[in-house]
Order: sequence, then C-alpha cells, then structure tokens
Amino acid sequence: MRYAFRAELSEVHTPDRRDWESVRKLDEVEISDTWVIVVPAEADPLVMATAQDLQDYLLVSMGVGVRILKGSEPSPGVGRIGLAVVPLGGDAPDERRHRISVAPGRVELDGEGPKGVARACHHLEELLNFRGGPFLQETTILREPSFAVRMSHSGFGVDEFPDAHLAQLAHQGIDAIVVFASAPDHTPDGRTNRGAHGSGQGRHQRFSELADRADRHGLDLYLYAYFHGERAPHPDDPNAQEFYDRVYGDCFAVCPQAKGIVLVGESIEFPSKDPRTTGRLRTDPPPDGRVDRRPSPGWWPCEDYPLWVERVRDACRRHNPEADVVFWTYNWGWAPQEARLSLLRNLPDDVTVQVTFEMFEPIDHDGIRNVCVDYTASQIGPGRYFRSEAEVVHERGMGLSAMANSTGLTWDFGSVPYQPIPFQWAKRHEAVLAARRDWGLRSVMENHHYGLWPSIISELAQAMYHEPAPDPDEYLSRLAARDFGSGADDVLAAWRHWSEASTHYLPTNADQYGPFRIGPSYPLVLFSVPQLRTETDVLFGDLIVKIPYQPETTGTVPTTAPIHRVPAEIRSLERMQQQWREGMARMDRAVTKTPAHRWAAAHRMANLARYIDHCLSTTIHVKKWWQTRAELLVTADLAQADRLIAELEQIAGAEREQAVVAIQCVEADSRLGWEPSMGYVGDRAQIEWKIDHLDRVLGEELPAYRRSLGCSMVVT
Repeated sequence: MRYAFRAELSEVHTPDRRDWESVRKLDEVEISDTWVIVVPAEADPLVMATAQDLQDYLLVSMGVGVRILKGSEPSPGVGRIGLAVVPLGGDAPDERRHRISVAPGRVELDGEGPKGVARACHHLEELLNFRGGPFLQETTILREPSFAVRMSHSGFGVDEFPDAHLAQLAHQGIDAIVVFASAPDHTPDGRTNRGAHGSGQGRHQRFSELADRADRHGLDLYLYAYFHGERAPHPDDPNAQEFYDRVYGDCFAVCPQAKGIVLVGESIEFPSKDPRTTGRLRTDPPPDGRVDRRPSPGWWPCEDYPLWVERVRDACRRHNPEADVVFWTYNWGWAPQEARLSLLRNLPDDVTVQVTFEMFEPIDHDGIRNVCVDYTASQIGPGRYFRSEAEVVHERGMGLSAMANSTGLTWDFGSVPYQPIPFQWAKRHEAVLAARRDWGLRSVMENHHYGLWPSIISELAQAMYHEPAPDPDEYLSRLAARDFGSGADDVLAAWRHWSEASTHYLPTNADQYGPFRIGPSYPLVLFSVPQLRTETDVLFGDLIVKIPYQPETTGTVPTTAPIHRVPAEIRSLERMQQQWREGMARMDRAVTKTPAHRWAAAHRMANLARYIDHCLSTTIHVKKWWQTRAELLVTADLAQADRLIAELEQIAGAEREQAVVAIQCVEADSRLGWEPSMGYVGDRAQIEWKIDHLDRVLGEELPAYRRSLGCSMVVT
C-alpha cells in the first residue's frame, strides 16, 4: 500500500531489540524495572523530553519499565539513571559534548548543555542495542561531535517534519533540519515549479512553529532559499535592499529563531551584470529572440555575487544577527577555476561557503572519460573542485561546509531509501573527516530533497562523526552481529561485494535523470513518448525525469562522445551487476541464518538489493536499446534492419520479464519506487504503465516500422 512505510518512519524506537536468552555478565550493570530516571527539578524542557524518550526506549526496545523522578532522589538501593547538565571541559565550549558514566547501581548521562544530555541518551541506546539487552560494563565515555552542524532534509516527504521524524533525525546525530522557503511562512509545491515567475507561493507552513518543534528535539532550522516566483533587482539598484529585506529578511522576521539560510544559484537567480552571462533569469526569453550561449547568472560565478550576498546577509541579520548565511557553489563547479576562486576571494568573510564534495571529477575507464556530474557514492572525494575552493575558504578563515551525502543516499538510485554499501560509505566518512583536518571543514549538509532514511549507513555516519570515532570495520562488524546474528559473516561479505560493485557505477546526467532515477518503470522508447503519471502536489514529480533516453553529447565538462562512451558504460555496469549479484547470494545466505526476531529487517535489506539489481538491468537495457535503435534508424540494408529489430525485440522481452518480477519488490516495500520530491515514480502502477507501453512498442510500433521498410520479415 502506498505510504505504508511512513508507519516505520513514525517509530522512533525499534521494538523488541532485547535478546531474552542473554543474561548479565559478572562485570556488567543491569538496568531493571526497579530503576528510575532522575532529572533536576529545574530541568530544561529538552532534558525532560530526553528522559521521556529514554523511558520509552527502555520499555519498547528492552522490555524494561522505569519511572521518572523530577527533583528528588530514589530510595537507597534503587538504581538510577541521572540526567544532568554539567561542565565537561574541552578546548572550546560545545553544548553537545557528553559523557556516560556507568558504575554499580547508577548510570550518569551528562551533557555540557541540554543537547549534550540528549546525545548521551542516544549513545546509551546505541550501546544497549549492540549488547542486545539492558546490560552495561562499568565505564566512562566522553564524546563530542566532529562538526558544528549536520543538516538534513526530510525523508518523510519534502518539508514534512512530524515529531517522530524529528526525533529520528536527532537520534541519527543530525543537528539541523532544512526546509525550502518560497516566501515567508511558505514552502514550494508542484505548482511552484510548473508555473511561470510570479505564480503561487506554495504551501503555507509556519516556520516559527516548525523551529519550535525542532528545538524540542534539539534541532535547529535552516531555510533553503527557493524564490523562483520573485524577480530580484540587481543588488546595486537603488531599491535593492528594500526588495531583499522583503523577500529574504521577512523569512527571518516571521522566524527569527531560524539558524541560517542556504543560497544556491539555480534557486536565487538575479539579473547579473557580469558580461560572461546572459544577465537574465533562465526562464526569461532573450529580448531579440536570438539564442544566447552564455550561462544564466544562476550557473556562473558572477563577479557581482559578493554584493548580492551582502544584501541578503544584511536583510537576514536585521532579524537574527547570528544567522548563518550559507553560499553554495554547486551550480558552477564546472567553471574555470580562476573565475570560481575570484568570487570566493571577494565574498564577505562572515558567511559560510558550501562546496559539493565529489562533483565534477573526471572518471577515466575502459579508454574513455566520464565526469562525475552530480551526487554519487561511486566517487569518494574530495574532487578537485572541492579541494580548490576549500583551500581558498580556509586561507580566508571563512566557514566551510560540504554537501557530503554521507548518510546513505545520493542520486545514484532515485527511488530507494539508502544504498547498502557501508564499506564505500566508510571511505566517504573518512574523507570528510580528513577535510576537517586539512581545511577546517565546519559543517555538513547530508542530503538534498531525498532526505534521510534511518539505516546502518546513517548509524555509521553518526558514529564516525563523533570523537573519538570508531574503527569503521569494527563498527560494521558490530552492526552485522546485532542485526543478523549468526548470519553476520555472510552479510559482511555481501556488504563488501556491494561496496566494491558501487565503484563501477558511472554518474551521468542521462542515467541519473533517466533509468536510475525511477528504476524499472523507465520506458523503452521507439517513437511515441509516454507521459509519466505522477502526483500533482509533489515538489518535482516528473520534472526531474528525462524521457526519452538521450546520452548527453555536449556539456560544460568534456566527456567522450556517446558512440564510444555508452558501450564502455554498459561494460562497467555489467561488471557492477555481476559483483552486486554475488553480494545478493551472500545476503540470501545471511537471511537464512538470521534469528527469527530479526528476519523481517534482513529480508527487507535483501529485497532492497534485488530492487537495485532491477534498476541496473533496466539501465543496461535502456543503453542497449538506445544503441540498437540508433543503428536501426540509419540503416537501409534490409538484412541489417531485420537483425537489429530482432535485437530490439530481445532487449524488450528481457526488460519486460524483469520489470514484471520487479513488481514483487515494490509490493513488498512501499518505500521502493518513491522519492520525497517526486512521489511514486516506480511503484506497481508505474511499472505496469511502462509494461503497457512496452507491449505497444512490441505489438504496434516495431511491426509498423517493419512494414515501412518493405521488409518480408516474420514477426517472432
């Protein structure tokens, strides 16, 4: 059933994590029903909420019922879990720094601030989950986050943040949520993107109310500027500041507690005077009707962006003097380095610069060149674009942020909850931490509109992004043992196969906006182009899906021509699929060995792997179809045409067969085939839509083309 997965996203604590056959060891402390949670009489609301969260966790996950005492101590001999805000030292103040102390009859959860108390509670839950019971060794653990901010969009739905999902994000080590802002107290919807400039503002959402709810979970709020409906004046216009005060400043006027704002070129275009650009918004036609090959200002490091940033900064800080203004260089990472770095050297020094971690890096393989065009887990990073900008930002002493995509998902597969390639993700985490050491990386944006799904990857990320960080191999072994029991060795082998397989993935625009975006529902097009049917109220719907398939032939970053590149891409994806299927075989063995109370989660991971395998099959078939169709349309040789049509029929038959099987995957997991900004683009209805079109191609279009050639071919 559609959206059934949201019930899981509303479940903060996983039920029945306790292994009831496990008993306390001699050197362990047991938390039992006789214990109490103790909070100070004047406890901060977040500390009180943390106590209630811990009480719920112990009951739901460990089967232990405890009471909460506020402002008093338990009777002598009664075990206590104490929550308190206390100084913890350290080189610099950090309210998220926390300590867990375990001694006979007592567990102390201390934080340098209320957020630190919450972090201590979340880490305690992690320790008990690993142990499989309410047992702790006597110890003292002191930890602190590695980054000032880790921010995330919603995995529940674009700009949808029910309290349960806020709690989940906090448990995953997230510090701030990101919401698109199309106007004060408004977020965009599908009409925002489908209308012209000046169209509706989108959905009403009180930013202040959202910020207050987020704060009750220890989370800050960032606004993501999405002002497509506003025509900005040039920043040196006499009335410019009035405009920026109204559009940007008013967002902070209605929500002064917002922590900051994220600015990215394509969402905040203005009429730049930089002669290297068109000077117009991308949706505006040229005044003389002529084609202008120059980029629009949203896609170029314009020389007047520094003044524009000053206008926005001043507008926001009139209402929040501490507002974090994050200027993201995503749209022009391809541009000449001299132009990009010149912009950075002229920005005001009190803003944060955000750079995408892995983009625009050349990928040389099989004698051809691809380029990392967008978010991907196949490339570890940092790319040379990130390096070049990080060095300048670091030299200037400015705040540096990374779009890191390190909680489990990228644009590699558009309709999955996460990519189960933990050993590959561990390399990304280590590279991001190295950027902290090398260039002072301060903050991390973890995802874009696809949000975060709690998984082994997000758990690994939150562990790696605290000091001291665990050894990733050891941590993954603990996760495998926790979730798969005696199947741990097999699942670790599966994860290694999948992680290695991911290195053969090639991030192209044609694929990431095509078959990899929607998976097995992507159609094979001969002549007629079917219209993908998506929900009307979602942010993007079919706007970020390109049908029919067409490999890019030109671009801002040179790549090998498609005639040579596509065959090499097919070979690389076939290597990926072979390795992926070896992992699937080990995963199937792991499922058979997994304890009964963990089987459902293990089966779900196996099902996710099968769905990704179907995505690979569809993409390989789409590429082979494109090759063969192109050859067919230019041949006049009837025998050659006969052979090519037979090849198309074979490709179509294989794709139809595997698409039918893929329906079983999406029926077993309603999260598959869905993405927060697109809605359902790959569920049963969409795959059947694709199969219907494929039947039309096989039953009508190919036979008609045969007849048009005057061939005496027999339909097989």
